[in-house]
Amino acid sequence: MKNKNLKRFLSGGLVLMLTILAGHAQQADSLSHYLETAARNNPLINADFASYKASVEKVTQAGAYPDPELEIGFFLKPMEVVNGKQLANFTLMQMFPWFGTRGAARSEATQMTKMAYEKFRESRNELYYQVKSQWYQLSNLREQWKNTQAHLVLLNQLEQLALTRFSSPAGGRGSSQQGFSSAAQQPAAVAGGGGQSMGGMGGAPQSGSAPAAASSMNSMPTSSMSGGSSSSLSDVLRIQLEKKELENKLETILSDTKAAEARFNALLNRSQQLPVTVPDSLQRVLFAANDRALLDTITTQNPMLAMLEAEGNAYEAKRVMDKRMSYPMLGIGLQYSLIGQKTLTADNMGSMSGMNGNDMIMPMVKITLPIFRRKYNAQQRESRYNSQSSRMKYDDTLNKLQAEYIGLKQQLEDASRKVTLYEEQYTLSQSIYRVMVQGFSAGSTSLTDVIAVERQMLDYTLRESEAIASYNTVVAGIDKLVSTSF
Repeated sequence: MKNKNLKRFLSGGLVLMLTILAGHAQQADSLSHYLETAARNNPLINADFASYKASVEKVTQAGAYPDPELEIGFFLKPMEVVNGKQLANFTLMQMFPWFGTRGAARSEATQMTKMAYEKFRESRNELYYQVKSQWYQLSNLREQWKNTQAHLVLLNQLEQLALTRFSSPAGGRGSSQQGFSSAAQQPAAVAGGGGQSMGGMGGAPQSGSAPAAASSMNSMPTSSMSGGSSSSLSDVLRIQLEKKELENKLETILSDTKAAEARFNALLNRSQQLPVTVPDSLQRVLFAANDRALLDTITTQNPMLAMLEAEGNAYEAKRVMDKRMSYPMLGIGLQYSLIGQKTLTADNMGSMSGMNGNDMIMPMVKITLPIFRRKYNAQQRESRYNSQSSRMKYDDTLNKLQAEYIGLKQQLEDASRKVTLYEEQYTLSQSIYRVMVQGFSAGSTSLTDVIAVERQMLDYTLRESEAIASYNTVVAGIDKLVSTSF
């Protein structure tokens, strides 16, 4: 029965590993594809899996009998015995441990194998968490790049409105207000089609630059320049300064993206120069579960707890093995003596008739005498204390994992509230922005107020994407705790 359970466990572990490594056909730009690639290629995962396979081989070694012993002795000068001349002795001995010792040894090795497998699972879950975390970070950078680029477009339109007011302060309001109506309603995100590579962001978006605006101002008639107010000129320059700030932010995002891609590719053990494809929009991961069910799942599925449980079982099996080894070992053997013929004389002819040169075979029994009990008792106490230590570490780890889950759940709720808050704040700021743009076109609102609201809109979009990325990362952390993918 134990052999059947052992084979079922080992075959089940190998089947699970093959399922993980094989997986299903995934799209090249999906997170599942990258997780599969990481599981196949990551050196640490492969090293832990190799250690697991090595520990499997120890089970067979632990259940083996000791090797038989063969002793051969030759006499340089044949020794005279009654029935002839003894030439050589051959002794074959096989030792057998006490009943149950081999079974306890196999049980210990099996638990050690389970520990190696759970260590592999923990490394795999940690790798999955890191891949997901980097994936969401790259998606966040992609979203920030899109939002910043969209707000740069808004500033370009605002700059055109300011230039129109500067060139024609008296008669340009109606036309400028009508031409900027679309800018007031422009969303802060640029629509994209499907998943795009992070490397496909390119450099800063093409937009009206300060030299181009300056040349347009230089080409204006002198009468228009004299008719424009100094505040209108300062508005144009301030918008150009704001644009420079956003263009620098875009360059920073691209630089951060390259570093994040390098870290992501390192997890997959592939070239640092390969692009990483992420979705065009960052969405929250669906997550809804009962706290009690998740805490129970942590208790039954978490690899750290399973590893400590297997460690305690291994020490308990070792204690049983140490106790069995403190009993005598039985050896069964056979001694064969090679006898040569002795020269017959008148004196010994009668006594050696029929026995001269006959070889001797002697069955043998060997028993070890474990009389030094202190070392055996110390071994059993050592295993018992180690087993107690494992149980205490199990309880401590369980408490920490449960506390960690409560902390992650609180972070998840905070991130969810922040996402909702930033969505509402962006909607309100967008309405305020439309009103202020209308006022700026009519000359009743200063550019300072318009830019302040535009900055708030951009800040809310950036914070929202960061909150979504944090939310998804926390879900990945809970996924790692329960060792079950949502």
